[in-house]
Amino acid sequence: MTDVLVLHDDLALTVTETGEGRPFLVLHGGSGPDSMTPVVEHYASTHHVLAPVHPGWDDTPRPDWFSGVDDLATTYLDLLEDRGLADVVVLGCSFGGWVAAEMAVRDRARRIGHLVLVDAVGPEVPGIAVRVPGGRPPGAGGPPGGGPPGGGPSAAAMAAVRAYGGPTMSDPKLLRRLARVHTPTLVVWGEDDLVVSPDFGRAYAAAFPDARFELIPGAGHVPTREEPEATLAAIDTFLTAETP
Repeated sequence: MTDVLVLHDDLALTVTETGEGRPFLVLHGGSGPDSMTPVVEHYASTHHVLAPVHPGWDDTPRPDWFSGVDDLATTYLDLLEDRGLADVVVLGCSFGGWVAAEMAVRDRARRIGHLVLVDAVGPEVPGIAVRVPGGRPPGAGGPPGGGPPGGGPSAAAMAAVRAYGGPTMSDPKLLRRLARVHTPTLVVWGEDDLVVSPDFGRAYAAAFPDARFELIPGAGHVPTREEPEATLAAIDTFLTAETP
């Protein structure tokens, strides 16, 4: 089921919901919602999956004032609160991982039970650059990440990435703020990611008090699409081990 939630006079949020059980929020990267289909389908049999479309993707409108990762993070935390959801698994890939991390930083109500970051961007890691060949935004997939293109982002999606992430596609304060996030966290990384290297992922994981790092052989920047079986197995193992 797909709903369009009117949040403000000029802002609506498209959310696909499927399945029953523990809530599971899926946040896509620059390549859009389709790149997360394996995740949604896998967890729909055991979880209540919510998969929003970030405003600006798939022809959804994004008002000019809605222009930061903090806007997305706050909006999705409000969504969890409005639905009365708790112990939520939040999974974000690439740009969506940045949003997920910012949600965890702001989660004062402790609605997030587990956090999964897949080749996520967001922080500044000293000495490690985020490489965006040809001007493609992180999360675009394709050869820069080691996998098949599978359809690159639209011009509107690229504009949305720039609007939300700014010219540096990073938040210099984020890495330090993660030290206060005690949510059990899994950082999953494609071994062949040429956009954000595994060393970037290891530094990301090390910033959390309670995080583990998992490398996915043969995957690039979008492991959920390039090596879905291995990626989902790693996430399943994490959630099973961390759930009483």
